[in-house]
Amino acid sequence: MTKARPQSPGWRKSSYSGQSDQECVEVAPLDGAVGARDSKDTARGHLTVSPVAWAALMQSVKQ
Repeated sequence: MTKARPQSPGWRKSSYSGQSDQECVEVAPLDGAVGARDSKDTARGHLTVSPVAWAALMQSVKQ
């Protein structure tokens, strides 16, 4: 029997980032949270925030 390997989160960048990788943030849904990381240096890890905190941040950015 083989153990199931955990699936990698589906990291994605904003469509506004275009072809440039200058200063992009990637986000991914995690188990009960949202992850955010630097697209240029993914090996450094990611920040994890609650969905409520992420929604508040997005609302603030949109304003």
